[in-house]
Order: sequence, then structure tokens, then C-alpha cells
Amino acid sequence: MSGPKQRLQALSQQLVEGIPDAGTFENIPRIRQVAGNSVGPRVKDKVVIVTGANSPAGIGRASAHQFAHNGAKAVYICDFSGTHLETHKREIESLYPGVDVYVRQFDAGDEAAVKAVTDDAIAKYGRLDIFFANAGIVGTNKIFTEVGENDFMKTMRTNALGVFLAAKHAAIAMKQTSASKPYPGGSIICTASVAGLRSNAGGTDYSASKAAVVSIAQTTAFQLVGTGIRVNAICPGLIETGMTQTVFDAARARGTQGKLGQLNPTQRGAVADEVARVALFLGSDESSYVTGQAWAVCGGLSAGHPFVKGKMS
Repeated sequence: MSGPKQRLQALSQQLVEGIPDAGTFENIPRIRQVAGNSVGPRVKDKVVIVTGANSPAGIGRASAHQFAHNGAKAVYICDFSGTHLETHKREIESLYPGVDVYVRQFDAGDEAAVKAVTDDAIAKYGRLDIFFANAGIVGTNKIFTEVGENDFMKTMRTNALGVFLAAKHAAIAMKQTSASKPYPGGSIICTASVAGLRSNAGGTDYSASKAAVVSIAQTTAFQLVGTGIRVNAICPGLIETGMTQTVFDAARARGTQGKLGQLNPTQRGAVADEVARVALFLGSDESSYVTGQAWAVCGGLSAGHPFVKGKMS
């Protein structure tokens, strides 16, 4: 294949064709658009992979539902644990019968397994459009002087290496073109955390791993220049998920649930669907000019310094 031909296939549709002219209205140009209708299915016919999808209260499960609800052709729900995956599959299929749902159980830090799920998407559909690298663990919750090297690296393996492998193999798959996808492109979404942006939101191993996720999103976004493949990190704050469930349950048991999120401008914790809506936007063509970003979904926590009213002196 000639050099120019290879270059053409590596470029995004917008770089090859440009953003279409929309004509005029009363001698002024109409608004040029890249994405489709926002009130319709926002990821219509896209093929999606979501890791960390097992937890019933998790961001992965909520996001899989949003992708399915918004017209995805296929959704792969993946996790290291498989206790609820088949239930999630049956639920999504019952709600959205036109969506193909696949269950995959594997370690996010296992490169062969990550490659296998992207390869399967290409083999079945000739395309991969969205990879939500959401799998993560909470880490040690110990002071750093008490964290051993094995514990530190265990956290890094799932939270950082897992995201790196997802980005690597998703990018390779998203460059593939087919009859249904004539141009390369796609959206890689990584779950980081406000702990990757600011201190005091997690242990050192967890925070370091999430800071690495932000860096992976930023550096890979630039290395995918011109391909139409975007990479972004979502940085959740206090979200009620399987990872934080004990905190919310303990607060409810003590009757102090009103204090959860009291340092946020919203003064509350969040539910997984509030993060899933951001993942949906980043996965859709509506976010066509958003890449290399760390998007905080934290109720405003990361926007300021900790402050409790009446506690200044």
C-alpha cells in the first residue's frame, strides 16, 4: 500500500472531508455540525467495551445502561469478578432488545485478555468505537509508610496498567476501518479520580495510580494526533458505588448521611448514573472536540480548598 494511501486511512473523517458546509439562512451561514441529533440515540450503532462493570451500584454498570439506552449496537460488560455480570446482561437485553450484550471476565491488567476483547469486537463487527476503561480498586487505605511494594504495585496494576492496556489495544482497534466505519476514530474513556488531581482524597498508592491515569489520557491523546481517536479521563468525587458503599452505609446507620459531601458546593454525594452521563457524552460524537482532558465529576470538591463554615478559627 502506498504512503499516501496509508496516510489517508490514518486520518479522521473531519481531516479528510472537512466539516460540511450547512448552507445559509437569510445571508448568514447556518451552524456547521459534526455530531448528530442530541435528542436521538447518542451512540447509535456504536460498539462499546466497558470494564469494571460487575458492581450493582457501580459506574461501569450505569454506563453500560446509558450506552445501551442510547442506541449502541453492542456492549461488552467486563470485570475481574463475574458475580453479577450475567444478571446485568439479562437486564440490559430485557430493556434494550436490539443491543448485543457480551460478558467477559478477566483481569484488567492482563494484556492478552484485553487484546482478546478488542479483537472480538473487530471480528464480530469490524469496528470498535468506545472503550470505557473503568476497572479499578480502592488500594490499601494505609499510611504510605505501611504500604509494601507488592500492595503498591497491585493497585498500580489494576488502576494504571489496566488503563494503559485498554488505551493501547482500543487505539489499535479503533484505527481499523470497515464498510460500516470508513474512517478511523473512537473514544477512549478512563476512570481516574479527584484523588489523581488533589491530595486527601485517597491513599498514596490509589492517588498515584489515578494521577497516572490522567497522564495516560493526556499523553496518548497527543500520540493519536489526526486519527479521530480521543482519550479523556473522568475524575469522580464521592460517588455511591461498591467501592464506597461502606462509607454511605455507615453514615446512614449513624444518621449522619447529611454530612456526606458536606465539603462540596452541592453538599451531597452522587450516584453512579451522574458519572455515566458524562461517560455517555465523552463516548458520543457530541464531544468531538474534547480530548486529553481530566473531567472532574465531584460536586465541585476539586474546585476549591477544604472549608467548613464556622471552622475558620
